[in-house]
Amino acid sequence: MARSVTQVDARGLWCPEPVVRARIALTELAPGERLELLATDPHAELDIEVFCATSGHQLLRVERRENEWRFEIARAADA
Repeated sequence: MARSVTQVDARGLWCPEPVVRARIALTELAPGERLELLATDPHAELDIEVFCATSGHQLLRVERRENEWRFEIARAADA
């Protein structure tokens, strides 16, 4: 059975709000569940990479389409 992906729309929000929204959403997920974050902040790519690296969450995918990013993040087991 495929797992559902929780989506958070942070488009139009500026740093640090995309990371804050991702952090809050991830705390509500079980370990291994996935979050898709949408963002338009040009700093979001670096911010989300650093957030995942320092919090233990796994950044599975980053897609950029024009001025929009889609991040797929798996929640860490011990976060």
